[in-house]
Amino acid sequence: MSAPSASVRHVEQQIIDPDGRLTRVMVNLGESPLSWLHARGHVSDRQHAAGELLRVDWERAGLGARVTMCWDGAPREKGRRAGHRRPDPTATQLHAKARFDAAIEAAGAGLSDILWRVACAGEGVSAAERALGWPSSAGKLVLTLALDRVATSYRLP
Repeated sequence: MSAPSASVRHVEQQIIDPDGRLTRVMVNLGESPLSWLHARGHVSDRQHAAGELLRVDWERAGLGARVTMCWDGAPREKGRRAGHRRPDPTATQLHAKARFDAAIEAAGAGLSDILWRVACAGEGVSAAERALGWPSSAGKLVLTLALDRVATSYRLP
């Protein structure tokens, strides 16, 4: 057996399995809950892509908690490259927020809660079910319905 890669970090966690027993599992901190579900065949390629697009829009829109202050200086407008600037980050954020809001609205009330928790916040399905007061195994079904709606909203094939 080869040594694990330095970029992959695993930690041992205790979870409650579907039978209610406390179980120890190794968790890959570099793998999102949505990617974990996809790797095990619980969500389709289309659903996974929709969830990843939603997460990217959430991050681009700056909807997550900021960890540090932004110390970027104002861009300079001198010289020949003044007209060839990168897109205004504010416009990029606004477009990402509009796409995110449209996708969440497409998911619908009751479905968007678990969708946001798993796809954007990186919360596991079991933890999301507990936080929402849902019975176990309901979350995966509701999540797949929400992801289908989001995939349609993003016009994924």
